[in-house]
Amino acid sequence: MSSLDTRLDVLRGPSRPLPHSARTLAALTANPACDRRAVLDAAGIDKDALAAHLGAPRPSGKSQLALKHGLAFEDRVIGRDHAELVRLLRETLDLDLPEVGYEDLNSVATDQDRSTPRLRYIHTRSFILAAATNLAPPRTLLNHPVLRLPVAGHHVYLEPDVVAFHHDGTFHVVEIKSFPVIYGQADPASVNAALTQAAAYILALRDILADKGLPPERVSDDVVLINPLNFTARPTAVLQCARRQVRTLRFHLDRLRRLPELLDQLPPDTTFDPVSGPDGKPTRPGTELAAALALLTPRYTPRRCRSHCDLAVHCRDEARARNRTEALGTIVREDTAGIVTSTTALALVDGRIHPSDAQADITRALRHAQRLYDGLQAGTV
Repeated sequence: MSSLDTRLDVLRGPSRPLPHSARTLAALTANPACDRRAVLDAAGIDKDALAAHLGAPRPSGKSQLALKHGLAFEDRVIGRDHAELVRLLRETLDLDLPEVGYEDLNSVATDQDRSTPRLRYIHTRSFILAAATNLAPPRTLLNHPVLRLPVAGHHVYLEPDVVAFHHDGTFHVVEIKSFPVIYGQADPASVNAALTQAAAYILALRDILADKGLPPERVSDDVVLINPLNFTARPTAVLQCARRQVRTLRFHLDRLRRLPELLDQLPPDTTFDPVSGPDGKPTRPGTELAAALALLTPRYTPRRCRSHCDLAVHCRDEARARNRTEALGTIVREDTAGIVTSTTALALVDGRIHPSDAQADITRALRHAQRLYDGLQAGTV
């Protein structure tokens, strides 16, 4: 075990590391400047459990009804001998597919293999390379594949919906999502999230090919995104370019290589272990755990953190307690760049603090805004 692994084990405590998924990797791109999240994710620490122990749990995510709806839609696309999926691929990729080589990795693996991602990854990798080197039928669909991607020096196992192998030698990732396409338009934020998840699969597929000296470009940047059409359960498919998401995710994964630098800023005995008792409940005082978290610099961004991070409520409360400008929103933080607390901003406005050269322009803008506000209150503006 490397010294980095040992250090991350100390941070996490005796708990098993929480595995990454395409969803958590996508969240890396939402707030890349947050050192706190980078360290906690690299150590595989359960942020949801930490937030609950700190008394600041994140609001519930998807409802059970929404999850059931998503599974039912996926079954409609892939079920019935995957006929609907093949139809959508023919239409979207403009393919002539008289027959399709279909492999379900769940059926290939034994019950024991299915619970072990590494073994299922070996099966997936063999099918991918066989198709890429023309040792298998070129028209291949892989259902329930397992891919692998290095993240901060550790291998993360990922499970895309489907990987389709095009007859001209190009792989496409297929993402099945339950948010609708209404009159040709889908929610842009949902589409971007889906493409960012797909970007993780694209990078993992390219790693498989690159390891064998095959051109990674044979994995397309174009993702087949399948969604319900309008207000029905009928699926429709659109080809979406994920080139920007692939480039962004690669940048942030490379950024995690600076993890040793972040760890060097922490005292050697730092740990985020909640110290579970015999009943499994945490026994470590919440104030002590919060003090340990405070050693890691957060980057609280209200909209993004609330959407992607289990510690969002804790970081918000922390920012408010410290009068940090980011607690007031991204626009305020950016407009007051270099002024980290609202207390400082108010003191600059009323003259209790003389602005530095770097703060002069922002102070003039703040004072102008204050005069406008005062005028509105007095009815003179």
